[in-house]
Amino acid sequence: MMGPSHALSGASAWLAGSWALDHFAGYDQSPLAVAVGTAVCAGGALLPDLDLSGKVTRNQGGATVARTFGVFSLFVAEVTEKVSLGIYTATKLRRDPRRTNGHRTFTHTLPFAALVGWGTTALCAQYGKWAVVGVMFFMTGLALRGLFDEWAERAGWLIVTLTAGVLAWLTAAHLPGDRGYPMLGAAVAVGCVVHLFGDMITRNGVPLLWPMPLGGRMWRMIGVPDGLAIKVGGRGEVLVLRGLFTVVALLAVFGMFAPHVLQRFDLDVWADGG
Repeated sequence: MMGPSHALSGASAWLAGSWALDHFAGYDQSPLAVAVGTAVCAGGALLPDLDLSGKVTRNQGGATVARTFGVFSLFVAEVTEKVSLGIYTATKLRRDPRRTNGHRTFTHTLPFAALVGWGTTALCAQYGKWAVVGVMFFMTGLALRGLFDEWAERAGWLIVTLTAGVLAWLTAAHLPGDRGYPMLGAAVAVGCVVHLFGDMITRNGVPLLWPMPLGGRMWRMIGVPDGLAIKVGGRGEVLVLRGLFTVVALLAVFGMFAPHVLQRFDLDVWADGG
């Protein structure tokens, strides 16, 4: 899928999960906590495509995520692509094809999702709010680049970077003290997993179960049959899937916060009437 679809799928997945936790498990979150988790999950849903590099010196090409912070993120994408290709080459079996790039390899696996989720949790537990600011800055930048792609394209990477920095700083100012923030790591990991499922419904699939060898191949791509696969950038993705993700997100927000708003409104009316 394209970057905006990935980001929107991550946001809707986190909102739907937050509603489910609130409704079925009684796990209540503040609006700020829900917003932070949604932004981080939306950014995490773009993270696996850091293995699609572009032209660093020209600040061109690459995936949506690779263009978020200009040359810096393009350089990170270039390094990620080379590392992913190295992991592929070092672990491939005889039946795995030879590759010249690392796109849709290591960063498109469940171990990668678990690794970045654990790393985010460990980082925030060790350094507290300052780590949260860094995570929020990076993930909010990715989320802005994905969710508001046309605006980000017009505004340029510098405006996106400054906006992400301001949002991260304002968010950190209202966060509670050093608590480890384990939900941030969960949001990053969930976003990555949602990305994998999104790519599984396209023609190429993803090596979801690496490093488990299947049929003599270490990097077997897993996905839906070609007849059911969506066309990247086609109407099925842009109209149907994005529309579905938007509806899910709106319903989840309504389900979480509408009862509290209505209850408060009723109390205010009762108080005025009394």
